[in-house]
Amino acid sequence: METEHRVSTLELFFDLVFVFTITQLTVLLADDLTLRGAGQVVLIFTVLFWMYGGYAHLTNQVPPDRTVRRVLLMLAMGAFLVCALAVPTAFGAGGVAFGLGYLLVVLVHSALYTQAHGRGVLWFALPNALCALSVTAAGFFDGAPAWGLWMLALLLQFATPVVVQRVAASGATGPEAGAEAEARAEAEAEAPGQTVGDQLGGMNAAHLVERHGLLLIIVFGESVIAIGIGVGSLPLSLGIAGGAFLALTVASAMWWMYFVRDEGRAERVFERTPPERRFKLAMVAYYYAFLPMLLGIAVFAAGVKKTIGHLGEHLHTGPAVALAGGVALFLAGDLAFRAALGIGPARYRAAALVLALATVPVGMGWAGAGQLVALAFVLVAALAAEGARSPAEPAEGAAAEAVTGS
Repeated sequence: METEHRVSTLELFFDLVFVFTITQLTVLLADDLTLRGAGQVVLIFTVLFWMYGGYAHLTNQVPPDRTVRRVLLMLAMGAFLVCALAVPTAFGAGGVAFGLGYLLVVLVHSALYTQAHGRGVLWFALPNALCALSVTAAGFFDGAPAWGLWMLALLLQFATPVVVQRVAASGATGPEAGAEAEARAEAEAEAPGQTVGDQLGGMNAAHLVERHGLLLIIVFGESVIAIGIGVGSLPLSLGIAGGAFLALTVASAMWWMYFVRDEGRAERVFERTPPERRFKLAMVAYYYAFLPMLLGIAVFAAGVKKTIGHLGEHLHTGPAVALAGGVALFLAGDLAFRAALGIGPARYRAAALVLALATVPVGMGWAGAGQLVALAFVLVAALAAEGARSPAEPAEGAAAEAVTGS
């Protein structure tokens, strides 16, 4: 039986600061609803979310229950705040500031992680530092060189889990040699389970699921704020109020899909997963699958921000695609999340993804309000059909369906 380990208020405070980066990304995308703007948002958020995941994993193993740890975590919050403030100009004048803030995020993370891994931290601290330096260097360039350095940062991030998992599988503790390695080996013989592999696997399931759920709910809150920003100083007419209600309905349906249908089952899956397999499962479920889910909410919020004041008008391509694409991205990530954990069924959400994309002509050919109605109908219908099909389906019974998409 695992020891109870819940999310602390400092971790929640940390998440609130981090989510400001997503707010900034929503603003960036709303101001530039083009492929170029979308590409920048994807690169910036992917790089940032990698280190958020690093801190979520960190506090899972190294709780902020001491003064030094709390102070360092607050320092990392300040560094994330610098990154967030620089997001709108990360591909311009603010690129160097963003990179230096990100470098501080990495250095604090590495310093804190030494308490769990010792010198084993080097296996992921060095690639993380190179990633931060690549992003910082991108701030000195424009155009293709800057994009290339950002892509290099992404490649470093995607390669790091492969390296770390191989180290974990080999039972290595770090690039040590001689008497130091021998001393560490003796310590591990007296206190087994302290290798990098054991530490990576020894993740507390309840804390892991709760931490990412709290992040998701905060991001949903940002989508609600986008409604208010979109309304701005417009008079509160019946149409505006109705549009706000529709946008909230769509956001609520996405919330329902994860928090009512998936979160509890996800925790049970992680509890049953052997410790040595949890790191890999967490990478797939709470990094790779969560990326499109979080991005989807941000993209939908950007679409709402541009639509709420023009509900009775034909939408331009950007806002219409943002509304539908944001919902579709969320559903794609959620389907990947369910497939990774072996929970289902999948077919209703897969159908909803396709139908959500099909609402783009509704917004462009009719009105923004019509597209919001269509999106709300699609998601609510998918939830109703899924609930009728599996009102309380256990995770094991849905594994085959989640994989096959049936």
